[in-house]
Amino acid sequence: MTARAVETPVLGLPVPQTSPSRPARPGPGPRPGPGAEPRPSPGPDAEPRPRPGPGPGAEPRPGPGPRSGPGSGGGTATATGPCALLARLNTPAVRTRLGTLAGVVILAVLLWRLGTGALVDGLRRIDGPSLLAALGIGLVTTVFSAWRWALVARGLRIRLPLAPAVADYYRALFLNAALPGGVLGDVHRAVRHGQSTGDLGRGVRSVVLERTAGQLALFAAGAVMLLTMPSPVRDDLRQAAPMAGLAALGACAVVLALRMNRPGPSRRDRALRSALAEARQGLLSRRNGPGVLVSSVVVLTGYLAMFVLAARVAGVGAAVTELLPLAVLALLAMSLPLNVGGWGPREGVAAWAFGAAGLGAGRGLTVAVVYGVLSLAASLPGVIVLVARWYAGLRADRRTAATTATAPASDAQDIPDYAPLPPPEAGPRVESEVSIEKYAPKESTRLTRISLPFSAEPSEGRPMTPESV
Repeated sequence: MTARAVETPVLGLPVPQTSPSRPARPGPGPRPGPGAEPRPSPGPDAEPRPRPGPGPGAEPRPGPGPRSGPGSGGGTATATGPCALLARLNTPAVRTRLGTLAGVVILAVLLWRLGTGALVDGLRRIDGPSLLAALGIGLVTTVFSAWRWALVARGLRIRLPLAPAVADYYRALFLNAALPGGVLGDVHRAVRHGQSTGDLGRGVRSVVLERTAGQLALFAAGAVMLLTMPSPVRDDLRQAAPMAGLAALGACAVVLALRMNRPGPSRRDRALRSALAEARQGLLSRRNGPGVLVSSVVVLTGYLAMFVLAARVAGVGAAVTELLPLAVLALLAMSLPLNVGGWGPREGVAAWAFGAAGLGAGRGLTVAVVYGVLSLAASLPGVIVLVARWYAGLRADRRTAATTATAPASDAQDIPDYAPLPPPEAGPRVESEVSIEKYAPKESTRLTRISLPFSAEPSEGRPMTPESV
């Protein structure tokens, strides 16, 4: 007899109730002990005895599961409020659409305030020699960018020849300039490279590290130029630089203190250490560091030379030292994910910077438009790469289809649809020239023999033999 059973009251003793955490099981109760009065069995007309558990009219007890309520959706809680809205907006598709919309809005505001004359003037000033110069500058920057990518991939133990890297980089540049967002070409390059190497994660990380190296070079060189050369933001940067440096040092000290006080490394710490190790091996190692630095400097120089060429084509006669800080501001604006193929923030920042420098906001918009057209012209070899890869893939598919169609049909029939025979040493081979399919047992008989090997019974007057078992 368990302690949780309901006993018959004896001598006025209280009846112990069932534990509230576990309801009593339905069914006949325990038998009364010796000396206890027998419990009268209820008749057919007797009222049911109330149980201590919840009845039909009792209020339900709150359990650990979700409770139904307003906005619960029939018992299932759904997230509502600002957090749910932010979760829906924080998706790659929504971010891409919002960035494209922001770029369109920026361009619309510029054309509304400055008119279409600056845009038409910039397009009219572009000629053949400027396009050839843009192609030459684009060739140099693309080759060195592909070399930097190959170095980073080698640091991550991925083999990437220079010629395929140059072709893939040209294709990525064209897709960046032709598609919204400005980064879809790099995403395509990362995914294709990871799939071709058999390690998608490592291939994507190599592209991310290569782009990170370019952005770090732009930030470092841009900070030096904006602090030393005359620009609209030089005074503001000089005042904010000490405070920004102290804030960065304080943040690093706080992070270091938190990491030192932790009892043990977590999964996030291990992932961060792995990422830092890969970055150090791909960018800062003795084997790759000098090459990554040289290629980044050459690529940044090419971008600045393209901007100076666009300014000369637009008719701006300012000195190069005056144009370089403006070019850095425009390039930094291009890194923002709020553009349409690179258009949007670059034009807005260029118009503001040229206006603040006394060169005219309309002239700044013209320079930015010319720069965008020249950059698109420099990426046009990517169209050749796209067409060549598409044609090669089409030929490969046709060759595969032709090989499959010309394959002999008897090859598929030569494969038997039964299990192979045992080797000769396993036992004597009874079948010689007799067809196996003709005298093979039926499927139901085989299943019976497999499941019940000794359940065969004699049939048709034949005696039971070892072969029939």
